Amino acid sequence: MLPPYSRSLSDLVFEQAERYGSHPAVIAGDRVLSYAALADRAARVAGALRERGIGRGDRVGLLINNRAEWIEAFFGVMIAGAAVAAFSTWSTADELDWLIGDSGISLLIAVDRFADNDYADHTKALAGKHPGLRETLLLSGFSALTSGAPAARSDPGIGSGAADAAIYIYTSGSSSRPKSVPLTHVGIIENGFNIGQRQGYTPADRVLLAPPLFWSYGSANAMSAALTHGATLVLQGKFDPGEAIALIEQHGCTAMYTLPAMTSAVVSHPSFAPERVRTLRTGLTIGAPQDVLTAARVLGAYQICNVYGQTESYGNCAVTPHDWPLEQRAACQGPPLPGVEIRIVDADGAVMPTDEEGFIEVRGYVMHGYTGASAEQTSGVIAEDGFFRTGDMGRLLADGSISFSGRISEMIKKGGINISPAEVEDVLMRHEGVALAGVVGVTDALQGQLLAAFVVPRAGFSLSGDVLAAHCRALASRYKVPDFIEFRTELPVTVTGKLMRRELKSMAEALRR
Repeated sequence: MLPPYSRSLSDLVFEQAERYGSHPAVIAGDRVLSYAALADRAARVAGALRERGIGRGDRVGLLINNRAEWIEAFFGVMIAGAAVAAFSTWSTADELDWLIGDSGISLLIAVDRFADNDYADHTKALAGKHPGLRETLLLSGFSALTSGAPAARSDPGIGSGAADAAIYIYTSGSSSRPKSVPLTHVGIIENGFNIGQRQGYTPADRVLLAPPLFWSYGSANAMSAALTHGATLVLQGKFDPGEAIALIEQHGCTAMYTLPAMTSAVVSHPSFAPERVRTLRTGLTIGAPQDVLTAARVLGAYQICNVYGQTESYGNCAVTPHDWPLEQRAACQGPPLPGVEIRIVDADGAVMPTDEEGFIEVRGYVMHGYTGASAEQTSGVIAEDGFFRTGDMGRLLADGSISFSGRISEMIKKGGINISPAEVEDVLMRHEGVALAGVVGVTDALQGQLLAAFVVPRAGFSLSGDVLAAHCRALASRYKVPDFIEFRTELPVTVTGKLMRRELKSMAEALRR
């Protein structure tokens, strides 16, 4: 389908309202927001923000879980001409204190409480500590932002421009504090539209999103991909596998943004049945080949897309087309999206030949540099020619697709051989009795590192280390067979469903002592 004309998110919400009118844009709980209603609500938020002096150059913090108010507030900030700083709803009081200071927000809109965090108390305790923060609005008082007159579209030069930062997303990594990644209006719209194209979206699609909107996978990816195609975004406030199944069934969701741990939780849930999720067709996932196959064959999203990317590249920079053969989608992360270049270099920066493993670098839809306290890290990750050094390893295949091997920091070196944990996890996951697997390296005096595997068995299966070791020996090179295998009822994962490898490594080292 044709992309939207808009190159700013403030224009996009009005354009899509004119185009799709009463068609549902967002479903969250018992609320259904049409495209027209979303534009109206966002314009009212913008009017209230402008009355408070918020405009171009200001930043507004959003501390809200997946709810309609997050999207209303986001587009309201866009219409007002300001930018959003997206904060995790898992932030502690200390972390929130740091985020407010680092982001330089003028106003904060926060959920009263989420999980164990009482943000009403947290924000009250921080009152007066940040002089630049003029006001905090709790979600219980959100009507104060939507009860007034709607703001009109900004005249050129007053509102945000296409190249202005729309959102600052805080992403964790190797540093002790999260890094602030600014993403522009035009990048979110164009790259998000291209992601939706790879999934085959149309206005008839309903996209379930459980991963949080404060993460690029949610806002710069799922939200943009859905709304640029006139599709409907179905929000889950917090991931729960049983509720996810119910939402797919209730709303006829055709697409799902998932992760290996989420897929495993859904298909292992007692209430899961293929007929309950029969409307699923496409979506996105990350992980090893077996993770993609499970999402397609067991979960039922038969046109699921495999992806590669990071926050700095607007969520994803490579996506497999939904109509590729499943085995091809499982074997790689697809070709770069339009407007994106990917190259593989060696330790000296020289470009590597096709099908040789090296360091992945990306150019095109990538951030221009970190902000706040993390700005000093920009020079180390952006090359002189504009390529972003991802910190990942992989290969470019003959057809131009990227094959991701793993994070440089996660690679295991056993007997001088580099081993990707994802490769070993994929072999383990091919056993029908394995629901989830995590592999890390542990220190060994003779070989440098050994392979430690943690496995969650599927319900009803009785597994042993010997059985899985034999399984691995039949499918993989000998050096990829785990040196020891431990069974668990669950593995440590982040709130967004990623394996917490540091915790796995600590568990493995403890077993070796």
